Amino acid sequence: MKKKINKRKISFAEAINESLFQSMNKNKNLLLMGLGITDPKAVFGTTKGLLKKFGKSRVIETPTSENAITGIAIGSAINNNPVVLTHQRVEFALLSMDQIINQAAKWHFMTAKKKSVPIVIRLVIGRGWGQGPTHSQNLQAWFAHIPGLKVVCPTTPNDARDLLYEAIFDPDPVVFLEHRWLHNSIGTVKSNITSNQIGKARTVNVGKDVTVVASSYMVIEALRAIKELEKNNINAELIDLRSYKPIDWKTISRSLKKTGRLLVVDSGFSTCSIASEIIAKMATEHFHDLKTAPIKLAMPDVPEPTGYSLTKNFHISKTNIVIKVLEMLKIKSDIKNIKQNLELKNKFHDQPDFGLIEPF
Repeated sequence: MKKKINKRKISFAEAINESLFQSMNKNKNLLLMGLGITDPKAVFGTTKGLLKKFGKSRVIETPTSENAITGIAIGSAINNNPVVLTHQRVEFALLSMDQIINQAAKWHFMTAKKKSVPIVIRLVIGRGWGQGPTHSQNLQAWFAHIPGLKVVCPTTPNDARDLLYEAIFDPDPVVFLEHRWLHNSIGTVKSNITSNQIGKARTVNVGKDVTVVASSYMVIEALRAIKELEKNNINAELIDLRSYKPIDWKTISRSLKKTGRLLVVDSGFSTCSIASEIIAKMATEHFHDLKTAPIKLAMPDVPEPTGYSLTKNFHISKTNIVIKVLEMLKIKSDIKNIKQNLELKNKFHDQPDFGLIEPF
């Protein structure tokens, strides 16, 4: 008889908060650092209550000097005090790229594997609220390009909790990407943390007609598209990457061999994107399994506009995914009517769905 697993529903932000509490209780040397982590808003609520529980010596509010605080965090991690460092936007971390790429990512190799850098760098990605060119980017491909860095991207609250916990106890640096539209989403978490999840994708939906690979918030849009496609008896298999470095090539390959069709949805810029890498590898290693050319859906190679009207059709939505799948399957449909009908259901394109609840 199978043992019953206790489950409960919490938000993505609460899941991160819970993971931080559990990690700090387990490792008394673990430090939290970052701008705004003691602020009343607590970085979307993810660091709420930590200062009161663990004190100023372990929950350290930092000045606005990203390069310096990242260097301090790396030095602390090298000296057996692991750190979870929070940059409230991925763009803020750009001021510390030398520390991340030339120090954290290289230290293990430069010390002949004698020293590690147990640091987690939390970065908030994604669009919303008219944040424009410099506060809305998805730069996962930058970090995934660097040897020595692991890069993870949870979609669900359960994955947020488990992947963060695993990242904290990983001996090497991990970049932890959180899409701001997911923090208020609600999902089921299991009673126990599942280990060894970094580098393992999750099959969200089983299908036979096409493989859709997505990550982070794009999984939500892909799931919405799949529900629309099912109305036309199209069954899409959806894979949530969960990790950009390493990528779970086995899961993608297995699905592609079954469906023969591949659509990769990526919130990053198109050129040199994660989607480009996946398509290149699948096309070269599974050319004879493909029934049609693989398709990439990624952001245009231009900075994001700030104005609400200009961003209306700028981002990838379920509509784009539905249309690409129909094109791939050579199904002739009235694209104009499909777009009008689907976009009516997606009226507020520049703010998250605060009622976002599983399944996703």
